[in-house]
Amino acid sequence: MTQNHSRPRTDAPSPLHPLDNPARSSLTGPHAHFAERRGRILRYPADVTPWLALPDVPDAQDWADVAALAGPGGSVALAAFQEPPPQDWEIAFQAEGVQLVDVSVDAAPDPEAVRLGPRDVPEMLDLVARTRPGPFLPRTVELGTYLGIRRGGALVAMAGERLHPPGWTEISGVCTDESVRGQGLASRLVLAVAHGIRERGETPFLHASASNTGAVRLYESLGFRLRRRTEFLSALVPATLPSADGTRRSSLR
Repeated sequence: MTQNHSRPRTDAPSPLHPLDNPARSSLTGPHAHFAERRGRILRYPADVTPWLALPDVPDAQDWADVAALAGPGGSVALAAFQEPPPQDWEIAFQAEGVQLVDVSVDAAPDPEAVRLGPRDVPEMLDLVARTRPGPFLPRTVELGTYLGIRRGGALVAMAGERLHPPGWTEISGVCTDESVRGQGLASRLVLAVAHGIRERGETPFLHASASNTGAVRLYESLGFRLRRRTEFLSALVPATLPSADGTRRSSLR
């Protein structure tokens, strides 16, 4: 196939704000060492986080590359991305989200918070399974700093860092065991993680489900403000894709 040299390089900087396409900003920036590539498509390793990054305005070849990466019937997760998949891709999950940024967060370290690492992953995965804060996989801890609070030796709350666009760091994985809810542990950990981000000269931001009004109110009370509304979705790669002559071909190449 003849290469189309008019298409921008995979790592070409976006003219948009870094938070408008945060997964791509991360994978072409501070998280470039995680990036798996096909054409202009970037993604994290499957055991790190499911997010995949497309160019700001993807074309048919980009979606063909997404299909080749995921395989027929494979699930593709898009975080805070505005472009819909092609019409023949089945939407498996779709939810409205909000993107909040730090404008007046009173960030501070927490004396009870401990740094979590690879040895803590089994406990972290268990806490996530009970509380369901969003995707957290065996190597997610490698994306940045994760802090936790233990009670009686057991991990009961945590928060950490995920997407990392230049100059920004996303706070994610915020969860608290049901046995200690109402004690303010999530707020304390968010402020502690935000403190570490601020210490690097960066700005904290986060995403939340728009329907999770309790969490949104909490983050707003801590000094985060709405930057924009967005969507989170996962789509299934069709078994066959259209080719230039109008016929169908397998999406696995």
